[in-house]
Amino acid sequence: MGEVQPLPAAGFSGHRAVKLLATDMDGTLTHQGQFTVALLQGLERLQASGFPVIIVTGRSAGWVHGLAHYLPVVGAMAENGGVYFPLDVAPELLLEVDDLAAHRQQLSAVFGQLRSRWPQLQESTDNRFRLTDWTFDITGLAQADLDAMGQTCRRLGWGFVYSTVQCHIYKPGQSKAAGLQRVVQRHFAPLTTDAVLTLGDSPNDESMFDPAIFPLSVGVANIKDYWPRLTHHPAYVTHAPEVAGFLEVVEALVAARPPTA
Repeated sequence: MGEVQPLPAAGFSGHRAVKLLATDMDGTLTHQGQFTVALLQGLERLQASGFPVIIVTGRSAGWVHGLAHYLPVVGAMAENGGVYFPLDVAPELLLEVDDLAAHRQQLSAVFGQLRSRWPQLQESTDNRFRLTDWTFDITGLAQADLDAMGQTCRRLGWGFVYSTVQCHIYKPGQSKAAGLQRVVQRHFAPLTTDAVLTLGDSPNDESMFDPAIFPLSVGVANIKDYWPRLTHHPAYVTHAPEVAGFLEVVEALVAARPPTA
C-alpha cells in the first residue's frame, strides 16, 4: 500500500510543468455537495494565471452539458470518460458505440440482473440523461455489496465503478484516464499527459492516479477514506478535504506564475 505524500506548503515537485488541470467534481470541487464562492474564485485565479481546467466527472451528459458553459473551464467530460463537451464545439463520444439505443438496452439488462439480487437498488435520477453508462444510487450499500456487484458485472462482460455519489455500469475500457488521453490528443496536442495535473477523491478517479499515464496527480484529503482499496494512489494528497484541498493546489500553482497579460 502506497504512502500518503502530503502536498508541501510551498508547492509540489513538477508544478512548473503543469499546462492543464483535469479535475473531478463531486467531493473534489464541492463542499458538502455544493459549489462555493471560494471555488469560483479559485477557478478564476487559475484562468487568469494561464492554467486551463477541464472538469472530469461521472455525472451525466445532460447534466454536464450545461455545467461546461457556466464555469470558467475549457471543457467538461461526463460519464467517467464517455462524453466530452468542448466549448463552442459539438459534443464528442470518447468510446466506440455503434448503436447508442442498443447500448442503453444492454446496460439496462445488466442493471436488471443486479437488481434481481439487490432489489433495493434505485436507478439514479439523472440516468435518463446518460449516453454511455448506467447509474444507480450508492446510498445504503455496504462495501461487500459493492465488491460483489463489481464481480457480477465483470462476469457479465461489463465494467463497474463507484464514487461518493453513484455506482456506474459501463463498457470495459471506459475510464476517466482513457477519455482524458483522447481529449488531450484531440484538443491539446502537442501537449502530453505528463503536463496534465489530475485531481480526484474517490475510486472512479483511480485511473487518473496511474503514474504511468499521469505522473502529476493529487487527491484531496478525503481520498484517504478509500486508500486501502486503491491500486493506484495520487502522487500527493492535500491537507484539507473537498474544495478546501483543491484550493491548496490552486494556491501552489498560482503562486509560481504571474497573471497573464
